[in-house]
Amino acid sequence: MGEPGGLDLGKLFAARLQAARARPYLATALFALHPVESRWVPTMAVDRHWRCYVSPAFVDRMPVEELAGVWVHEVSHLLRDHHGRSERVARERGLTGPGEQLRMNIAADCEINDDAFGDGLVQPEGAVTPDSLGLRRGELMEDYLRQFRLGPHTQNLVWLDCGSGADGRQREWDLGPDGAHGLSEQERDAVRFRVAQGIAARRGTAPAGWRRWAEEAFHPPQPWRELLGAAVRSAASAPGAGEDYSYGRPSRRSASVPGAVLPSLRRRPPRVSVVIDTSGSVSDAELGSAILEVAAISRAVGGRRDLVTVVPCDADARLVHPLCRGEGIPLMGGGGTDLRAGFTKALRARPGPDVIVVLTDGQTPWPSSRPPCRTVVGLFPRGSASYDEDDPEYVPDDPPAWARVVEIG
Repeated sequence: MGEPGGLDLGKLFAARLQAARARPYLATALFALHPVESRWVPTMAVDRHWRCYVSPAFVDRMPVEELAGVWVHEVSHLLRDHHGRSERVARERGLTGPGEQLRMNIAADCEINDDAFGDGLVQPEGAVTPDSLGLRRGELMEDYLRQFRLGPHTQNLVWLDCGSGADGRQREWDLGPDGAHGLSEQERDAVRFRVAQGIAARRGTAPAGWRRWAEEAFHPPQPWRELLGAAVRSAASAPGAGEDYSYGRPSRRSASVPGAVLPSLRRRPPRVSVVIDTSGSVSDAELGSAILEVAAISRAVGGRRDLVTVVPCDADARLVHPLCRGEGIPLMGGGGTDLRAGFTKALRARPGPDVIVVLTDGQTPWPSSRPPCRTVVGLFPRGSASYDEDDPEYVPDDPPAWARVVEIG
């Protein structure tokens, strides 16, 4: 027991040990967290420096079994980089104020809690789940942010505060970068890598959400991925992309045309078609990288997987795959290369894309004319070696001037 009125460290550490036994692949992260007694937090909260702020009263009233679930929940915010992701999405979507801060915390909780409990781990009382908000399971924080707003169904969650480790916004009680017992950036990366290794070794036992995270942890964001995402966002926000006329809100010009109702021009989320080069000149490693780029592209347009389609193409493009989960897309091919077929297949889809993204090594003919939508080309790296064994003098054409080109790698 702790001091009278103080934090019961014995109970808190017993709960952490139980959490590590239930989720052994998270043990490294759980024991890397440094607990800090705090009467400012309603329950438990974390900062980006891997400190865990704990309310003594909360520990006193919670059973050890439920405290174990809270340990797993809080460390999940840090492993999944919710603070960094929240900062990015807030900047990109203009989300400000305490209401949006709460909404990001709820969305991050939904991403964690959809498959966190069970199998020896008790769900804590009051845990926010997608089911409790009428949302689908298996989505990312960025997805959930688009699917709900604050209202009567979230009034019972106004107390929720998982700390700056969940949304990136420093609190008054947050010790900050110069406080004691924080982990350096290198130490935090080491913890994530060890956890990802443990999940990869236990793929049959870890939930799907953790397996997805571990795969991305082994392939951390690279500069070219940021460039690719920026290029997609730029193309998607260009005039004409993602725009359509709607009578849902009549145009203000209707007042100048008595007896007529004119539609207004409204922006809708952009549709993106990703053409992936599956020809024999593209390696399996590059195809695996392409799947990661598809996930990054989905995030670049706000996490709306339903608006992203994938067209595998070598010399022919057979099917257009909707993006439900990147790892479920069959990348079949292996023959020659003619991505013009991929462009044709993508443009025939209805509704058509606002942006076409091509992931290729560049060994392909290109359409002779500009498509009726923006085009971004991600080029896999190639050395100075010849491109065609049958024609050593062959050098592929550069992507056309109307395409935005990003070097991958």
